[in-house]
Amino acid sequence: MAGTKKAVAKRVPRSMPAEGKDPRGGLTDVGREFYRLTQGANLKPGVKGPADTPEKMRRKGSFLTRMFTNPSGPMMRNGKPTRLAVCAQAWGEPIPKTVEEAYLLAAEGRRLLEQYREAMRRSRVEG
Repeated sequence: MAGTKKAVAKRVPRSMPAEGKDPRGGLTDVGREFYRLTQGANLKPGVKGPADTPEKMRRKGSFLTRMFTNPSGPMMRNGKPTRLAVCAQAWGEPIPKTVEEAYLLAAEGRRLLEQYREAMRRSRVEG
């Protein structure tokens, strides 16, 4: 049949391509696409600016709390920040150099989540 097109299957790499990891922390568009193809996840870029909407408060607060309440490794190795520490930069936060600074980021995340809950309570009462 002339004019019919075959569906072309996109080849998915087995592991994250090198260009998928942003050296400044987080994932690039390539990395987010890799996760969409392999995991079905719809990842969004980090909230870099102020968390001034309820969605931004929820996303940033959740990230900071999840990543820095019980850090899974050191913040610095051989005088350089680890990938864990650099991921804070992808969300517009300073790079923590110590575990204590990581705990402060986790506390900031909990504060943002509380602000989110309060904003949602207010919107339900007013609406």
